[in-house]
Amino acid sequence: MGVPRGWGVRVVMPLTHSHPQINYGGQVPKSYYLHNQVKVQYEHTATVGRGSSLQVEFEILFPGCVLRWQFESERADIGFGVFLKTKQGQRQRVGEMTEVLPSQRYNAHLVPEDGSLTCLQAGVYVLRFDNTYSLIHAKKVSYTVEVLLPDRASQEKLQGLEATKPSPAQ
Repeated sequence: MGVPRGWGVRVVMPLTHSHPQINYGGQVPKSYYLHNQVKVQYEHTATVGRGSSLQVEFEILFPGCVLRWQFESERADIGFGVFLKTKQGQRQRVGEMTEVLPSQRYNAHLVPEDGSLTCLQAGVYVLRFDNTYSLIHAKKVSYTVEVLLPDRASQEKLQGLEATKPSPAQ
């Protein structure tokens, strides 16, 4: 039996197991697996309970600072997002904060995740590891976060943006 004509392929001879025209590959050698070959030393490790989240706060003093993170989870995916507190010095729920980086699920158990965010305003930024969708399994998360001060070029760019922004009185 050949490939159906509707697939846009013309086969002169039928596909049989004795003379296949498609190479099916084979077993992938274990040495080709990338899992557990990338080992990163993280500064923090925490367990995010089932149905809960872990929020890590960082105070950014100057606009233009870069918030940089790297994380991995064990055994399963983990949600991650970045938020900005709208009320200083108070506890806030995520729904009351400004979402800076939308929360989404990452397969950080397969490949370590990393990212960065240039903070456009000073304030308290919250990195949230989200496991609220998991009703059965807690997740172990290892992470490193650093705050980089703005360089001169970033400061000048931010000042230029602020100069072109209309004032609230207009």
